[in-house]
Amino acid sequence: MPQDRRIVACVYVNKMPRRRIVFAQHSGRIASSLGKTRRTAEIQGKTTHVDLRQTDGRIDPAVDAVLLATPSVTHYELAMRVLEAGKHVFVETPLAMAADLADDLAIVARARHRIVMCGHTSLYNPAVRAVKRMIEAGRLGASYYISSSRFNLGLDQRAASVIWDLGPHEFSILLYWLSEMPTSVRAVGRDSVMRGIADVAFVTMSFASGVAVNVELSWLAPNKLSRTAVVGSERMLVYEDTAPEPLRLFDCGLGERSDAALGVRRSGDIVSPHIESYEPLEAQLSDFVQAIRTGEQMEYQTTLARSVVRIAEAADESLRLGGTEVAPAGAEMTTQLAPRRGLAAV
Repeated sequence: MPQDRRIVACVYVNKMPRRRIVFAQHSGRIASSLGKTRRTAEIQGKTTHVDLRQTDGRIDPAVDAVLLATPSVTHYELAMRVLEAGKHVFVETPLAMAADLADDLAIVARARHRIVMCGHTSLYNPAVRAVKRMIEAGRLGASYYISSSRFNLGLDQRAASVIWDLGPHEFSILLYWLSEMPTSVRAVGRDSVMRGIADVAFVTMSFASGVAVNVELSWLAPNKLSRTAVVGSERMLVYEDTAPEPLRLFDCGLGERSDAALGVRRSGDIVSPHIESYEPLEAQLSDFVQAIRTGEQMEYQTTLARSVVRIAEAADESLRLGGTEVAPAGAEMTTQLAPRRGLAAV
């Protein structure tokens, strides 16, 4: 096989997200996929069948990696089968439904010199990376707090709460920006539609650096929304994924004043910085294939995915306990959350 071609089998339930096939094909690096419909075969041009239900654990030797777009509760079992078959694996979020399971995947991947990558595509979003650069450069000053909202209409999961469905997207961005694990997590919510499955949740997190974070998640909203405000001592910014201008920087704040309770209000320009235009998903898949080529195990991405699972697990436990504060496991992973391979610079 030529050096620049890699075969990735796409395993999915019901409808495979078409954009994954289209962008993978556009990159010229994905040679085939597993499809259940004629339409998928037509888009891809060729079909490779991979049955992960096989007990012998074998996968076509021509396949280099497997992309899993299956229900969250199946991620660990299917990803482990792929790794044990000696293949690289790309898993939709979350990596697993428990921290110990996510750790197992990382251990097996490292032992077999294989990549396990989770679909935290937001890390490849040019606006998200621009915010990371601003934070690293100190343009916001000291970070005070972050408020984030992610809404959608419709229950996407029947075996897990909105925390496991929408939460990983927000948690991955926060970990990327702050490069540290929260010291405590609290969550409250309710199961409005399906008993036992929370469809709305409010998650608050505290960090050793002093940053306070609030994340609002909901399947019950009139419109789809992903919006985050970051408030610093010098400037503030708003990131809204689907807005025409996804990033706005506000030169405003409150200055310190010894004889006033609230300080002096400062108001300046509002700037919408120029943001590069490229497809985050295509960039992530290209990164995945490039790592297969070079033999890099993408330790940072795996560590971040494991950390996301720890936050979701802590939030889910807090929700069950009625909002009790829970300390997520793996606080020592903070030292491993400094981005590698120029993630903030692309």
